[in-house]
This record gives sequence, structure tokens and C-alpha cells, in this order.
Amino acid sequence: MQVQFAVKKLERCYRELALARREWGERVARAYVQRINTLYAAKDIRDLFALRALDMHPLKGDRKGQYAIRLGDRERLIVAFADAELIVVRIEEVSQHYGD
Repeated sequence: MQVQFAVKKLERCYRELALARREWGERVARAYVQRINTLYAAKDIRDLFALRALDMHPLKGDRKGQYAIRLGDRERLIVAFADAELIVVRIEEVSQHYGD
């Protein structure tokens, strides 16, 4: 897959683990880098859904068209696809999820 970042800070957190650690802590920072690497390695969205550890699922409501990937107990990576073939993924944000 091709990976794009919504903002430069997300890309910097991927490339600079120390920055990601300061932003989210050790556990989430490592999971973030690992998930981005997984996105780069995937061929398309089917590969991502096949990896159960990602817990990837479509979002609803005002986030319709976006997907969540688990980073930690409460943290999730929000992504969207920038093309009809679902091979260009855009990293939107890292957010806290408290379950609803």
C-alpha cells in the first residue's frame, strides 16, 4: 500500500520514535510505528482485515468512510482510503477511544 499522512507531525512521529514516545508514550509509539509498517507491507484493504490483531473496523456517524486500527487498550489509529482501489491509505490521527 501507499501511505500518506494528514499532517506532517504524524509522519515525523513515524520516522522519529523519540517524538512518538513523547507524544503518546512508549507502548503506543511502538504500536504506531509497527502499524504503519504493516500498512506499507499490505497489498490492499483485504490484507488488513485478514490481520485480526489490528482489529480494523469501519467507523460510523461523522467518521463514516474512515477505519480504526487498535494501537492500545484505548488508543486507535484512524485511517481513510484516498483512492477507489483502496490501496492508498491516509493516516488521519491517533485518538483515545473510550467505548460507546
